[in-house]
Amino acid sequence: MNLINIPKIKHTESGNFFLLAGPCAIEGEEMALRIADRLITITDRLEIPYVFKGSFKKANRSRIDSFSGIGDEKALKILRKISETFNVPTVTDIHTNEDAAMAAEYVDVLQIPAFLVRQTDLVVAAANTGKTVNLKKGQFMSPESMKHAVQKVLDCHNENVMVTDRGTMFGYQDMIVDYRGIPTMLQYATTVLDVTHSLQQPNQTAGVTGGRPDMIETVAKAGIAVGVDGIFIETHFDPANAKSDGANMLHLDYFEDLMTKLVAIRKTINQF
Repeated sequence: MNLINIPKIKHTESGNFFLLAGPCAIEGEEMALRIADRLITITDRLEIPYVFKGSFKKANRSRIDSFSGIGDEKALKILRKISETFNVPTVTDIHTNEDAAMAAEYVDVLQIPAFLVRQTDLVVAAANTGKTVNLKKGQFMSPESMKHAVQKVLDCHNENVMVTDRGTMFGYQDMIVDYRGIPTMLQYATTVLDVTHSLQQPNQTAGVTGGRPDMIETVAKAGIAVGVDGIFIETHFDPANAKSDGANMLHLDYFEDLMTKLVAIRKTINQF
């Protein structure tokens, strides 16, 4: 995949990794614009190619009473407003075949959630929109097996596809990143490391996913060191009160410091 095929993306000649970042879910217009403004300021200064991320709905919930969204069209219109206001591309995840065509009217990249990446009809529906497709690696899948998911997109005559590692299940309530999988996936697709979801601790007895945000910097640094093309991070100015995945998100106040460190590591890696 060539980054320049993503509309509005900037800084593609900087030699930096690219970034998909934003809140887990679109909770409202003011919060989304606030986060986007901060992230775009940081990524422009550091010359990081950037795509704003926000889920227009959350279909995979531990409990039926968990937050799932503010309304599909309302959230998608906010994503469009962010794109138009800041001249930046956007990405959101989809969960049904019908979501693909609907979301494609508003965003530039369609993301297939990890639990759904083997759903052929969903992957094909996303690919047939012509949008760039981000395939989250299933927590239950090997790096090698993701090649077949990529091939489904390619078979739809869409070469704009990337894969994102988001950790592998380690027991019942933890994830682990096997960094051996990064060079494997790099052989057949643009490869991203989802730092924050790799630090989830699902299946908690309370029915609310936990996490290890204290390990975000460690996992992100290691990803850059082994050569990932892109980094995926969810962030919020008030993670404790975020409506989804607050336990593993990076506080927005720490974002610039982390990006500065990752850019420095990338510059060093580029010398080898």
